[in-house]
Amino acid sequence: MGVDDIPAVYRLGRRLFKAQESSTFYRTWDAYEVTNNFNQDPHLTLVAETRRGMIVGFALGTTYGDESGGWKYGYILWMGVTPRQQGSGLGRQIYHEMERRMHDEGVRMAFVDTARSNTGAIRFFKHMGYGKPEAEVWMSKILQRTRKSKNSAKKPPVPRKRRVTSRRKTSRSPRKKRA
Repeated sequence: MGVDDIPAVYRLGRRLFKAQESSTFYRTWDAYEVTNNFNQDPHLTLVAETRRGMIVGFALGTTYGDESGGWKYGYILWMGVTPRQQGSGLGRQIYHEMERRMHDEGVRMAFVDTARSNTGAIRFFKHMGYGKPEAEVWMSKILQRTRKSKNSAKKPPVPRKRRVTSRRKTSRSPRKKRA
């Protein structure tokens, strides 16, 4: 993949991943994902293109090792193929090239994740030799909503300030204990 491919990969990913609710995704698809991966792991940033140069598939991967210097792991961050090319074997070709490159780097185990509802991806990765999918729990919370125009949005309610008062200690005579 070259730097000139970044916008096309981003646009393809945006089309492919738009159906997935970002509020249920633990990571979001944005231009930073593509650019960051290209800068950090350019050899694991792959594209497939037609003879005319149109990008029809991609994969973004990375590697990491454990602190003890033992195993090296590979992680396929994102992978996508245009709907027209799905089922044509293109995804397998991209995947096998990614796996070959990871293997050449000394990766002993590779990981991939996907949404539980993405049965096509789960089936695909099972065909690629991945084991039983494990259920993961990812939780998210939207902290900021996009702002709407002044005409279409109500102003949010202004929180009321709580009145805090302090009680003065008064000298009271000690209570007598009842016998």
